[in-house]
Amino acid sequence: MSLIDKAKNFLGLDIKEEKYALVDDPFFGKVAKAKAPDEWVRSTCGYCGVGCGMYIGVKDGEPVYSKGDPKHPVNMGTLCPKGLSEHQMVRADNRVARPRLRKNGELLPVSWEEAFSHTAETFKRIQREHGKGAVAVISTGQLLTEEFYALGKFVQLGLETSNYDGNTTLCMASAVMGYKQTFGSDGPPGCYEDFSKADVILLIGANIADNHPILKLHIARNRKVTGKKPTLIVVDPRKSKTSQMADIFVPLNPRSDLALINGLCYIIMEQGWEDEAFIRERTTGYSEFKKHIMKHYPPQEVAHITGIEVKTLYELARTYAKADAAMSAWTMGVNQSSIGTDTVSAICNLALITGNLGREGAAPMSITGQCNAMGTREFGFTSSIPGYRNFASAEDRRDYARIVGVPEELIPQARGYAYPQIIEAIDRGEIKALWVVATNPLVSYPDQNQLRSALKKLDLLVVQDAFMSDTAQIADVVFAAATWSEKEGCYTNSERRCNYARKAVEPLEESLSDLDIVLEFSKYFEGKHELLFKDLQSPRDLFEEIKRVSAGRLCDYSGMNYELIEELGGIQWPCNEQAPHGTPRLYGEEMPCPTPDGRARLLPVEWKPLSEMQCPGLPLLLNTGRTVEQFHTRTKTGTIGILDALAPEAWVEISPTDAAKLQVKSGDRISISGTRGRVENVIVKVTETIRSGQIFVPFHFNEQLINAVTIPEFDPLSFEPNYKQCAVQLHSEAVPEGIAYEEEEITGYLEGVKSAVAMETMKERTGSEKVRGKREVDG
Repeated sequence: MSLIDKAKNFLGLDIKEEKYALVDDPFFGKVAKAKAPDEWVRSTCGYCGVGCGMYIGVKDGEPVYSKGDPKHPVNMGTLCPKGLSEHQMVRADNRVARPRLRKNGELLPVSWEEAFSHTAETFKRIQREHGKGAVAVISTGQLLTEEFYALGKFVQLGLETSNYDGNTTLCMASAVMGYKQTFGSDGPPGCYEDFSKADVILLIGANIADNHPILKLHIARNRKVTGKKPTLIVVDPRKSKTSQMADIFVPLNPRSDLALINGLCYIIMEQGWEDEAFIRERTTGYSEFKKHIMKHYPPQEVAHITGIEVKTLYELARTYAKADAAMSAWTMGVNQSSIGTDTVSAICNLALITGNLGREGAAPMSITGQCNAMGTREFGFTSSIPGYRNFASAEDRRDYARIVGVPEELIPQARGYAYPQIIEAIDRGEIKALWVVATNPLVSYPDQNQLRSALKKLDLLVVQDAFMSDTAQIADVVFAAATWSEKEGCYTNSERRCNYARKAVEPLEESLSDLDIVLEFSKYFEGKHELLFKDLQSPRDLFEEIKRVSAGRLCDYSGMNYELIEELGGIQWPCNEQAPHGTPRLYGEEMPCPTPDGRARLLPVEWKPLSEMQCPGLPLLLNTGRTVEQFHTRTKTGTIGILDALAPEAWVEISPTDAAKLQVKSGDRISISGTRGRVENVIVKVTETIRSGQIFVPFHFNEQLINAVTIPEFDPLSFEPNYKQCAVQLHSEAVPEGIAYEEEEITGYLEGVKSAVAMETMKERTGSEKVRGKREVDG
């Protein structure tokens, strides 16, 4: 800068008119002149599962703008901070521009031929020496559906390993299994429109204000649609941003949501508020369910477990049961628990006994975490055969083999290892090679000690990613992948809406789309490309096979095409000749459940306390979660200046009472320790939103790696981790030994444990535990 320019700046004469000039854009009005787009490309956001429609502004072949699509029914032109800045991550400094191979300890750029050849030969050697299952794959929730389908098909039928799972096991698996055991299939039965048509909205462990803020718009529309404000009930141990929207806030004890729901069911049946006709005509198992609830979940016991007064329990039950249309919705506060699957079924039970299913404003609705977790659930070939088929069904295996033209014996007869089982198998030496696709376990996985120890035992670690993640940095091979806006295909959002994402720009340098990586890599395995992908070369080719595979199934795409999806702003499956524009809701009066008798199952599910409880040495319960500015492990959002400035590092929320014990204030630094690890130098945020004896830490950050502390406990049905609660201690400079509590001071949640012990004793007398053993869930 010249002396004249410096003088102008100092005197305020240079207002940088040219730099900040605006021009009129025919589509979005005023935009910055310096980056006025040559064109706007219609697409879909690639972050969370809300599925917002958007436009990508492209100038000179580069993405320069992200704008909400005003005609899209999901977001109606709005975007959250991540969506508004999404274009900035496409050419970020941490992008992987070309494949890499570790040589003499250093990851060096190589040709695709060398990367593929080395990986293929190593996979073949390992499988020859140790069996097909010695190669495992962990995928993501962020690929396009066409890519998920190709990857799963190649892994299961090409590499012939069943040890294949997705990152969605860490966030959505409990919703999947809960839906399966209640309705007979995965698939959220409601839609976003229900938020605007419900009389009562029950949010359980769902901080949508931070994690899915666009959904607040649908709640806000309710008054306009129904003519009155809905009653919003927020159930959360933490006074989150969402709780501040609530008409009724229920600050229950951590991990007591299943007991709460069972207690509400007790009161509804005790008071005669249930929908007897719906129960009789549309459900099965009511007698056994009612017997179980009335024996084990009286209001007094539930009050002890949850910390919620009996009077409030009756108020909640009355409010929900008396509504003409009640909607319940949840996210990770429910799913990320070792009893997450049964908690989901408990929420479904509450909806079923009150007839809140298949009608406008009436549904139990899971809110999905990643942009295409639904796509991998439908067609990813991880926990089921594409099209929601069951590995254990000979008919389903035969049906799929016939449609795609492969030998029936090639289709696995059982699901392989789930995500945590894969890590355990690596640790004991059974699995020798791991292929990680677009996920970052070195930040996202619980019990980092076991994970990092296990990964060191691999013969080969392959990471396929668009970004140089923490996991990519320790890989032996890195496949350089394209990212959002650089490829074409579909994402399916939380309400089963299949959205189209157009390609806006070319992939960075030598990177390839995930689909092209799979197609090219398959050519290094004799006969596999010809068998699996002979006529499948483009996303549209894959989409056409998906349509054939899904025809007649619950997740029916057969009536869709890219042009119609784009025209309608997404289409909700099932979409076919009977529903050419899609189906907003599942399981209405004309749609039976995919169970043997067509009815939903009422299930007697049990609340269980945590295996790791507070004690004088570990007197606090840790809760983890997300923040609106960051996504997953920050491989994308950590590169974006404004998002990084808003949330550059993790923090710990503690109550004023506990802050006083530690002699700290907001802005100070403390450490967090548990039985598995310790996290240093975490900034303090003293707040009334958290109760004494509890803390909250966001999980996104690799420097303050809170998953070094979280408990390695998993739901036995879904294999989802229990991220949300474990016992910890805090250490400050003034109080390095940590907060001191006498055992009698650690109240609240321990009262629930006493109730649980009593309940276990009662079960032994009544034999009610046998009920759970009778349940069978398709895998």
